[in-house]
Amino acid sequence: MKIAFLINNAFGIGGTIRSTANLSAAFADRHDVEVVSVHRSRDEPALPFDPRVRLTSLIDLREGSPGHEGDHPLTKLPGTMFPYTGATGNLPYTALQDERIGGFLARTEADVVIATRPDLNGYLARDGRRRYLRVGQEHLSLDQYGEPLRTDQNNAIAGLDAYVTVSEADAAQYRAALPHVTTAIVCVPNGVRAPAVERSTLDSQVIVAAGRLIPIKRYDRLVNAFAKVAAEHPGWTLRIYGRGPQKENLREQIDRLGLHDRAFLMGAVSPIETEWAKGAVAAVSSDMESFGMTIVEAMHCGVPVVATDCPHGPGEIIADGEDGILVPLDGDVDAYADALNRIVTDEALRERLGKGALEKADAYAPSVIARRYETLFEELSRSRRRGWDGAARLRQFAARAVRPRPAKAAPEAHGSAPTPAAHARATPDGGVTVLLDPAELPSGPLDFIARLRRDPGKRQVRVPVLPSADAPDTVSGATLHRVEHTLAEGRVPVLPSADAPDTVSGATLHRVEHTLAEGRWDCYVAPRGTNKRVRLTARMVEQAALVGRAPSVDQRGVAAWIPYATADGFLAVRSWLRPAHAEVDTVEVGDGSVTVTATLYGAAYGAAAPVGEGAVVRVVSRTDTAYDFSVAAWAVGERGFRFTVPYGEIMARRSVEHDLWDLHLGEVPVGRIGGDVVERRKTDLVPGQVFQHGERGRTRVRPYFTVNNELALSAKDVDEGAQ
Repeated sequence: MKIAFLINNAFGIGGTIRSTANLSAAFADRHDVEVVSVHRSRDEPALPFDPRVRLTSLIDLREGSPGHEGDHPLTKLPGTMFPYTGATGNLPYTALQDERIGGFLARTEADVVIATRPDLNGYLARDGRRRYLRVGQEHLSLDQYGEPLRTDQNNAIAGLDAYVTVSEADAAQYRAALPHVTTAIVCVPNGVRAPAVERSTLDSQVIVAAGRLIPIKRYDRLVNAFAKVAAEHPGWTLRIYGRGPQKENLREQIDRLGLHDRAFLMGAVSPIETEWAKGAVAAVSSDMESFGMTIVEAMHCGVPVVATDCPHGPGEIIADGEDGILVPLDGDVDAYADALNRIVTDEALRERLGKGALEKADAYAPSVIARRYETLFEELSRSRRRGWDGAARLRQFAARAVRPRPAKAAPEAHGSAPTPAAHARATPDGGVTVLLDPAELPSGPLDFIARLRRDPGKRQVRVPVLPSADAPDTVSGATLHRVEHTLAEGRVPVLPSADAPDTVSGATLHRVEHTLAEGRWDCYVAPRGTNKRVRLTARMVEQAALVGRAPSVDQRGVAAWIPYATADGFLAVRSWLRPAHAEVDTVEVGDGSVTVTATLYGAAYGAAAPVGEGAVVRVVSRTDTAYDFSVAAWAVGERGFRFTVPYGEIMARRSVEHDLWDLHLGEVPVGRIGGDVVERRKTDLVPGQVFQHGERGRTRVRPYFTVNNELALSAKDVDEGAQ
């Protein structure tokens, strides 16, 4: 069978795209599958599609691309389909979309075409052909549409063979709203893949939420509830992943509640599974969820979910008290805070719910969901045969629907090998393991190379890439899944998943064996004995073992390593190495001052105790050494210390548009290099305060983390019109 998906933009990271990627991969086990993206916004998709799935696009919107069509004459003419901007704010379609989508629907050889959003359902109903099954999908819900979109969408449904919602409650609403429509309106939930990450240990003391920062997600409810939890459980933190129009409102709320050092806006991360695995609890606080892919994603990582019992998805996924907790919507913040407190304080409950979550997630495996769609296709085909005498082609289609399609042979090489992609994992001892698919690697013995970026000495570390002792001669596939045996034991992991390669190759940088100078280390493979390096892209980077981890200390100094994906998708390791370091524990903003508590690691402060009587923190100006000053530091416990910087001292030393000061305990830098966050300047944001300067006018003073994750102070001119 030939199946085609019609999607707005397959190159983004939204839930519809994730669902399409998962379902298309499951279909590819038995069918010929194509994903047709109306728009192409980048060179490669942000979310990986199965290599057996053909990804094509109708309109090229890549800036600078030779095929860029943003100025096509037809973009000046209005489209004829009802408008739909969706949750992501896409521009309305024009006559160019009319031409391209209509052309695809006229010429496609697919047996089934699946449209994935309201206006695409409209195109499929209006311009689709009787020769194939026309299946519309609903990734939101009927209640989320206002007029006239609701009427337009409902009218389009009548022209489809089937309309598929992701919750049974939503399907029932559509059936009730369209009693005379003959279209099959059914529920098939989204398929969610089991991720290639180790399950959460549930002891990180991190609450994780993820999704678009839009009003319906009610992250404001979550932040208010967390404020109550944070007051009782000082070790717990909140991380919210995603982007959207509510970001600034949430930032203001976090700062107003004094949670800047406890609640973090982490930005958009893809793949998100690595971040779920860092959580001890997952949080969904929405007023409405059509399905709840994030719920199943968290469950796949063994993380119990606390979700509002909102229409429609959470209550159809979570069995309250068995694999998660449902919170009544009418209880609002207090009820949600009580549920969080319950699971935060009960380790046994977290473990029991996490185990139940893993079991529940299996019901949403893409292979299971694909079978449900195949059953739907068969039923639609039988229905057509009964009502259409000339349906010989559909009889053949129905007979083919469950016939496994032979696996495609590996493509022949045409002078270039596949780009090797790495699955990196931070180890509990602070090291880094890199897993590789042998099918993507050059032949012969190989070395893994970590090379210090922009280093005049061109320092690098080489370790052998080890083949598995029990590997077959050939392997196939590109997805790396859970590891059964560790490289530390001298064996390459053997992967048990049925849809993973039989083996992987890999290498480990051990903390006790290797020294990485401070900086950024790019990662390569090269044939042994040569310097013909091939840079590694990052397929997946797991950092969960680093959450809450203190810097390492040995005779070489204080060190930390964090594997990460660069902005352009390559694997790298961020490293710190210094004789001593002061790790920031808390940053408290007072009225006209900032107070910092930190822990000293490494060499003793001076010749005496780490922080003794008379210790000072030096506030070092980058503008003029004449503006340097010091503040007293006092001991807190065995290795901790605390100090306060009055902003009046900063204001008294202002001279240029943007003055900056670094902080040092004696000669020891103060910052945050422990944990799993490569760039604290993007996540660990400290609120500023505005003062009036006699010469420079309004000035905002703010503590911030630098590109090296060191704490500094900023005093910057503020535009008189700014708030």
